[in-house]
Amino acid sequence: MSVDSKGSDVASPASAGEEALPGDLRMARALWPVLVASAVGLLPFTIFSTYLVPMAEDAESSVATLGGLRGLGGLAALLVGTALAPLIDRVRKEWAAAGGLAALGVSAALGASGDFILLAVFCLLVGASTSVLNPALTAAAADRFGSGKAAGRAATLVTATQSMTAMLAAPVIALPALFWGWQGDLFAVTGVSLLLAAIFFVRGKDAPVEKRDDSQRLGYVASFKALGAIPGVVPLLLIALLRTAVFMGYLSYLAAYYDERFELDPGLFAFVWTLSGASFFVSNLLTGRITNSEEPRIGTERLLAFGLVAALVSVVGFYFTHWLPLALAMTSLHAASHAVVAACVVSLLVRRCGTQRGAALSVNAAGMSLGVFVGAGLGGLGLGLAGYPGIAVAFGALVVVALVAAVLVLRAGPVEEAESAA
Repeated sequence: MSVDSKGSDVASPASAGEEALPGDLRMARALWPVLVASAVGLLPFTIFSTYLVPMAEDAESSVATLGGLRGLGGLAALLVGTALAPLIDRVRKEWAAAGGLAALGVSAALGASGDFILLAVFCLLVGASTSVLNPALTAAAADRFGSGKAAGRAATLVTATQSMTAMLAAPVIALPALFWGWQGDLFAVTGVSLLLAAIFFVRGKDAPVEKRDDSQRLGYVASFKALGAIPGVVPLLLIALLRTAVFMGYLSYLAAYYDERFELDPGLFAFVWTLSGASFFVSNLLTGRITNSEEPRIGTERLLAFGLVAALVSVVGFYFTHWLPLALAMTSLHAASHAVVAACVVSLLVRRCGTQRGAALSVNAAGMSLGVFVGAGLGGLGLGLAGYPGIAVAFGALVVVALVAAVLVLRAGPVEEAESAA
């Protein structure tokens, strides 16, 4: 074990046995600012989606027009995340997170104005800030626990927290809004974001400066080339993009499917959404624990492939189901399988990329932003051409391509802890 500048115990790469893999609660205590910040990062767009109708009324706009601004956030996340990817590992992760949180706080304050133009700026800034914040937080969590399996477990703990927040955020923000409205929710996000930004800035000042190696002295373009040269990284990034396209596209039409086929009203459909969110959270949490245990019974690369197979079976089978209990089972399985794939991808990127993990996670986040657009577009195309069977074909084809990429990851060989510690 080693001791950081705060006096906290941190697992070092050389640690062995139980000491090398702290428990979840111990990690959570060490990472609490990171986990809280990762949860806060999801709130602005959750508020935007939840209160879209009253926001549109206040902005004197239509719901369709205002809702379309959400796409600006995805576009900003794609462009900013890709452009800044090589720079994430050249600054202290705490300071990168502080900058992202500060921008998030400013964006929430602008959005609370209710002005249409400022809401457009809000969407752009939220997308841009989270494209820096999320990879910086995940990389910071991993860095705190070395370069091996403990680092991978810390990173997946962040993603599990985000999935739990996505599941619980709507009711959590709805209760305070009864007293202060949606504007109060956004101002609360501003206050919490700026407070966390100050905490991360101070922690970054006090953190020891990491020793620069050759990979960190690479030029901007060379950093992308070096990242692509790491065995298995490009296929992993492709899998993340395709997985996101399938899952987000599937979620885009989930309510319409349950309404048309099973006549579930929005109140009953809320339980379906909870089932999907809970399945994703539990599966993501357990997969992070299993794949980063001392002696996993199955390799992370193989579990990744199994998760994709389950995703293929569930997404195709779902759209041909006419029995509600089976549809619910498929919904749960599909969410759980995507959580397995997501946790495996993050674990492998963290453990394979070493000092370039921040850049890898940033490109990964940008690719997932692109996946949201691809999934919604292909899903709509499939639905328009051939109904729900068309969606099944479109999404099934994407998973098949992801399975081919998983074969390339398997051929790249298992992660070598000694190499990732470089």
